[in-house]
Amino acid sequence: MFGNLIRRKPARPLGQPDDAFDSTSFSLSTAVPRPEERRDDPRALSTLRLAKLTEADGREQLIRLRNVSAGGLMAEIGLPLVVGDQVALDLNSQAIPATVVWTREGTVGLKYDQNVDLGELLAGRKPRHGFRPRPPRLEVECKATLKLGKTYYTVDVHDISLGGLKVEPIEEYCLGKQVVVVVESLRPIRGEVRWFSERKAGIVFDKPMRFEELAEWIGKRLEMAALKASRKH
Repeated sequence: MFGNLIRRKPARPLGQPDDAFDSTSFSLSTAVPRPEERRDDPRALSTLRLAKLTEADGREQLIRLRNVSAGGLMAEIGLPLVVGDQVALDLNSQAIPATVVWTREGTVGLKYDQNVDLGELLAGRKPRHGFRPRPPRLEVECKATLKLGKTYYTVDVHDISLGGLKVEPIEEYCLGKQVVVVVESLRPIRGEVRWFSERKAGIVFDKPMRFEELAEWIGKRLEMAALKASRKH
């Protein structure tokens, strides 16, 4: 079910340059954005294009923001939602409860439980010298193979984002080293060990993953988990 949704052919070729789609538009209106809305002068803020959405049962996914207002937002999703679903949004490290009010072909409209202060929300993402925003992370529990030089390690993955992941166990001498990570069912990804603490490490990818790639991977994992659960009953 999830696989069919995620692998559907998009109406617009992904990766094709189109400023109207590839930037997030903001409005001080309290109305939830609708698919037909097109603003003539969108204010783009690329660091807010992705957010994390958590459902009531704890299922997480990344969503790609298209239009954001003071009362709600419109976003692309990788996993299906149903009108009336209660969710929690992670926007700039702020937890915002919301409800699904409409869905259409992999796109949803979410209404916040309470209107938000867009000025405060945007102020939290003003770029500062030397500051690099951290992408939203999804909590996962799976295995990965870590290749450092000619040595291979088997590690546990605790969370993953488009830009990197957290693993353990790992030794401190790996800090600052270039590695190749192979997570279950994902292609090999090159990166660098950027931080280390108590045998845990953060790896930053040389090139961020594509939104569609991570969404499809998460969807397959959920599909397999649902299949295993059904076999037990």
